[in-house]
Amino acid sequence: MYTTYGSGIISSVITFSAFKDFVNNPGNYDSLSGAVVSTFTGTSQYADNPALGGCFFGSAGAGWVNDKFGRRVTVQLGALVALWGCAMQAGANNFACMLIGRIIAGVAIGILSMTVPLYNTEIAPAKHRGFLVGLTQQMIGIGFVSANWVGYGCQFLTGDKQWRLPLGLQLAPAFLLLIGAQFMPRSPRWLLEQGRDDEARAVVHKLHGGDSDSADAEFAEMRETILAEKQVRSRSVRDLWATRGMLRRTLVAVGVQVFGQFSGINVINYFGPSMYKALGLSPGQSLLVQGIYGAVGPITNFFFITLILDTVGRKKPLLFGAGSFVVTYSILTAIVACFPPEQSSNLAAQRAGIAMIFMTSIFFSLSFGPVSWVLASEVFPTRTRSIGTSVATCANWAFNVLFSQVSNLAISDISWRYYLVFICLNAVDFAIIAFFFPETKGETLEQMAEVFGDEVDAHDVVDSGVHEKMDHHAPDVEKL
Repeated sequence: MYTTYGSGIISSVITFSAFKDFVNNPGNYDSLSGAVVSTFTGTSQYADNPALGGCFFGSAGAGWVNDKFGRRVTVQLGALVALWGCAMQAGANNFACMLIGRIIAGVAIGILSMTVPLYNTEIAPAKHRGFLVGLTQQMIGIGFVSANWVGYGCQFLTGDKQWRLPLGLQLAPAFLLLIGAQFMPRSPRWLLEQGRDDEARAVVHKLHGGDSDSADAEFAEMRETILAEKQVRSRSVRDLWATRGMLRRTLVAVGVQVFGQFSGINVINYFGPSMYKALGLSPGQSLLVQGIYGAVGPITNFFFITLILDTVGRKKPLLFGAGSFVVTYSILTAIVACFPPEQSSNLAAQRAGIAMIFMTSIFFSLSFGPVSWVLASEVFPTRTRSIGTSVATCANWAFNVLFSQVSNLAISDISWRYYLVFICLNAVDFAIIAFFFPETKGETLEQMAEVFGDEVDAHDVVDSGVHEKMDHHAPDVEKL
């Protein structure tokens, strides 16, 4: 929730008169407010110098931290960095302090957006993994909804509290996460990686409740697979493409994150008011529609992860989503092309265009929204899961930045033709998913080796290691 509240609230803050007075540079306000937004996620231009954004680099560095210190400690680190960045924003006494606070908070979001799905994947039972990891997308949606309505309410305040209060509220979820993380169990797979088998066994039994037999079976499979991986793999990023199976895992994880950006959902989230204005709505109507739109995704996502995701699997929803986006963007393109907002006042066309934007959000919540987080974190073996998830999340943020930089200009300059890009991208997505993506529903993390056709089998590696030890001791036995 913290991650999307922080990115969503700034779209309201930069419209507040008190914040404009704080910046105190009306001639360059558009470029400066753009820097405040984009330094959070990626790169921007501020005074002709590149300002490095936080999210991309936070997710890039989180892989190493996860391997070194564990998932729980990394979550707490992300929460601490978030508190630091949010405090700098809410208490900023000049614009430079605001920018630095945004960058630091962006680093925190990069860390958390990569680590939370990873942690959930490693503690979730196979039959409920889709639901538990899909909660990531649920909280993302709730964060956006909260930001929309907090921003709406704070516009009626006066003075600096108009923008300091909504930015300061970011501290609440970050603080709760910092405290709550202390009560989370450590990842049993990370504990096994560190040779802390007894602690790992205790965590597995705790997660299984009173079912000792299933806990022992899962722990044995987990331990055997991780022991095999330690004998044949390093922790190098080169492992992500070292074998045919690993390369396929990496392409699937990166692909599903990038394809989620190809859905155009963040273009709607960031520039929804501009898109509604292009459909002929007034600024006030645009903000109202955007507020209602924000609630559609979380409601749909909740029903999907609760009732559907762990039943139908991962691949079918992705195919449904890509195909649906082709349809909704095709209709939206036709509406804007045939009824240009600046020339037509056709109310039916306006309503149909808004309906297509809402349907895009619904279809995203039934497909790429939750599935992209689940699939990207569950396909990797334990020894490369953190670095693999880190690379996939970096790809997500990189394309997020790309679209956030070009979309407003494209909507303004080429209008409906920009939507053709998403029609083509999603058509390509559909074909790639259909022919190259496997189904991972119901498989344990240790069974992913069979799904992706890894050349090395855990049983063979462990057995060969046992035989080697026996052969090594055989001469000593003969001497006796």
